[in-house]
Amino acid sequence: MATELVLHLEKEYFEQIARGKLTETYRLRTPYWERRLIGQNYENVRLLCGYPKRGEKPREIVRKFKGWRPVIINNPDFGSEPVRVFAIEVSER
Repeated sequence: MATELVLHLEKEYFEQIARGKLTETYRLRTPYWERRLIGQNYENVRLLCGYPKRGEKPREIVRKFKGWRPVIINNPDFGSEPVRVFAIEVSER
């Protein structure tokens, strides 16, 4: 069992999470993310700003893993059509 889910984020989203403005991050519902999320029980989620060097602490946030939920969203990052995603909880509370 994996104890930590690692998510790489664009700087814009990383900073919004750090400021508490963003409480979820999204991953497309693909076989890859289904294997990583469905039936898995992580202790923590490690959020990384891009791909930092090991130990570059200002570019990482570790939060308690609170799970995910399936949703359909419209988001320009995923194209113009609605898409099925995993909404992964990343708030501090």
